[in-house]
Amino acid sequence: MLITHDTRCALDLVVDLVNTAPEGDEADQLPDVAALDEFARGHDLSDVGVLSAFDLAAVRKIRGRFAAVFAAPDARTAAGLINELVAAAGTTPRLTDHDGYDWHVHYFAPGASVADHMAADCGMALAFFVVAGEQERLRRCEAPDCRRTFVDLSRNRSRRYCDSRTCGNRLHVAAYRARRKEATG
Repeated sequence: MLITHDTRCALDLVVDLVNTAPEGDEADQLPDVAALDEFARGHDLSDVGVLSAFDLAAVRKIRGRFAAVFAAPDARTAAGLINELVAAAGTTPRLTDHDGYDWHVHYFAPGASVADHMAADCGMALAFFVVAGEQERLRRCEAPDCRRTFVDLSRNRSRRYCDSRTCGNRLHVAAYRARRKEATG
């Protein structure tokens, strides 16, 4: 599956957005407008003006809807959720070249809110996976104490953890210790 630079940026954005949601004892990582502004700038979102509490509420709402896409049991369910997100955003595809980037497609309408911008661009990036029959690559970490989202871009669709250095390594060490304890005990 060919993933363009824009699609990859949108995938990184949607994964990071979903992972800002409070989980268990963790606090919301988008607690205020300043955090949203920092998040948007950290992801180089273009055409983002001055953000408000309205923008924060709207982004939190689509964040939950994107989380549902990652939890969708099948492509039909994911497609329905993505269609709703993209339609509500007023998607307006247009070619653009800006800020040193070659020609690429923006799916959000000029002057769109930050939430509509995210819903349109990220929704389309996720739509490409459903269209390609790759919806199962939109995953949640399999570590029992972690439910972070990620996109499995491995060749054989074998990635199980959001980060092999943290969740994956922690579980492998625990399994190793359990095997050692069983062998000696």
